[in-house]
Amino acid sequence: MPGRASLLGSTRTVVGKTHALLDPASHVHGGLPGFSSDAVVVLISPPIGAGFVQFLVDLEPYEAGGSSLPGIESFLYLLAGEASADLGGRAASLSAGDFFFSPPGIEWSLRAGGSGAHAVVFQKTYARLPGVEPPSLVLGRTEEGGGRPFLGDPDALLQTFLPEEPSFDMAVNLFQFRPGASLPFVEAHVMEHGLLMLEGRGIYRLDDGWYPVVAGDAIWMAPYCPQWFAALGPTPARYLYYKDVGRHPLDGSH
Repeated sequence: MPGRASLLGSTRTVVGKTHALLDPASHVHGGLPGFSSDAVVVLISPPIGAGFVQFLVDLEPYEAGGSSLPGIESFLYLLAGEASADLGGRAASLSAGDFFFSPPGIEWSLRAGGSGAHAVVFQKTYARLPGVEPPSLVLGRTEEGGGRPFLGDPDALLQTFLPEEPSFDMAVNLFQFRPGASLPFVEAHVMEHGLLMLEGRGIYRLDDGWYPVVAGDAIWMAPYCPQWFAALGPTPARYLYYKDVGRHPLDGSH
């Protein structure tokens, strides 16, 4: 676990062809355009085999950063602290649990408040459907107890953050599991995932591997990677995850 002494040269980080588990103890900060040199940790990106980017942002009090890549859409979830966002000229105040979706063509920036700001960002190249206008800006907040039972299980609650409309080609959801709850079956599907454990601990099956996971861990799952999760321990487990949606596999968006 992060912060605990470990044997020299040992790590929980695993990187394979179909999945990766990234232990916070192995994080290396580096710059992305628009951010300072030590504000970002890139967790998942195309060099690992992914079709999207997932990164952490750590801003010191009143530090600012942002993104303006053409054709790129972004989803930002504020994990801790407070910040003010400029979303193409629209101002928004964010606290922990708030999020925004920035469609392609909108330049966004974030300025931390007095306690700093810690966020996770998912980005991908937008895949436009013929005759369908790109999605609109979305601002929202995590609703306490707002999730719905997943496939009828009241111990596994799923909260969705983005509209299920043809214009959207990504989804970001929050999953909460009571202790002992699990996914009902081993999934294998065309969508790929980027995941961040927010709370608690559990066990994740990825392909043929079984991995203990704790808050702070990040996971990449390639398309068709067999996957399953169960929450362990005395407290609930929560994770935030991304997936690509709404596009045909032959259009190049997968």
